[in-house]
Amino acid sequence: MTAVSPTHAAPVDDTAARPRLFYLDNLRILLTVLVVAHHVALTYGNLPLWYYSEPAQDPSGVVLDILVAVNQMFFMGLFFLISGFFTPGSYDRKGARGFLRGRLTRLGVPLLLFLLVLRPIVNVGGLAPAREAFAETGAALPYWLYYVISWDPGPMWFVEVLLVFAMVYALLRRVRVREAAAPAPSPRAPGMAAITGFVAALALATYVWRLVVPAGTYWPVVGLPSPAYLPQYVMLFAVGALAYRRGWLTALGRATGRLGFVAAGVALIVFVVTTLMVEQAHAALALLAVSEAVFATGVIIGLVVLFRERFNRQGSTGRFLSAQAYAVYVIHPLVLVGLGHALSWLDAIAVVKFAVMATLAVPLCWLAAYVVRSLPSARRVL
Repeated sequence: MTAVSPTHAAPVDDTAARPRLFYLDNLRILLTVLVVAHHVALTYGNLPLWYYSEPAQDPSGVVLDILVAVNQMFFMGLFFLISGFFTPGSYDRKGARGFLRGRLTRLGVPLLLFLLVLRPIVNVGGLAPAREAFAETGAALPYWLYYVISWDPGPMWFVEVLLVFAMVYALLRRVRVREAAAPAPSPRAPGMAAITGFVAALALATYVWRLVVPAGTYWPVVGLPSPAYLPQYVMLFAVGALAYRRGWLTALGRATGRLGFVAAGVALIVFVVTTLMVEQAHAALALLAVSEAVFATGVIIGLVVLFRERFNRQGSTGRFLSAQAYAVYVIHPLVLVGLGHALSWLDAIAVVKFAVMATLAVPLCWLAAYVVRSLPSARRVL
């Protein structure tokens, strides 16, 4: 379900000698806000897939479901692309051993902290329903058993998968010892043929994969809430690593960015119309795969170009938001669950509840992250 950041905003660190890419920092701030909004929408929509939920009792809940669906099509993929972008430089600077040690610290430690400390707190609301269901078997459900059977990394699935990607990347680098250690001196943007080919490959991979792993599939224990999107995550991480070497993000033109947004808008219309079809035959599934691939690619290209051209600077506020973003990703479930209980008295339509919680949650998440990162040694992992 859900959320990453760089040296300051993601579980990756980029301290290369090149000028800092503030637009990627700012993109990660936006994506982290979307992660928070995504889970607030799950709290009050018609998809009770969050630790605390109040299913919508009015039609406005559909708006929140749409927000979740649209987010899902691109925002985690963009997180993986950005993480992939910073991976080669980190490996170049640290070597295999230092790279893996750094990833285990920045990814593995927060993952364990969430699993062992935060998860039991945010997941406690599910204990009573689980005990009621278990009571039908004529036996009691002790907490330790509930703790085991409810094992799930929650939104930290992203960190879990990213850790696997980092290990695979390190293995590939050990095999491909001749890989260039620096970006291309004359970056060239991928042409329309290359972008179209990527979209076609992503659509085909998604379609074939979903014959085995349909949309809506959940993988327990490993905790993947969206395994149907794994082809996108793998391919965009790889694209990010290639983009670092070949300078693609710098070379993408403004016209390409605008075209990306236009293509995404058309693809979204196709996706919605196809989703509303009564019969989801193979043709419809293929069309969904194509529209998702076009939408994700178009939005990602559009956002990268937009932020590079318009938001490639940071003041003190931007630096503060960027520095806390990864910690926000890790601890935001605790903030949202607490707010959900605190606002349980609010009697309003779903979108109003969403607006109230989101307005409170975003600043509270960043404040809580700042406090957490002020603890001794916290900044080494967050």
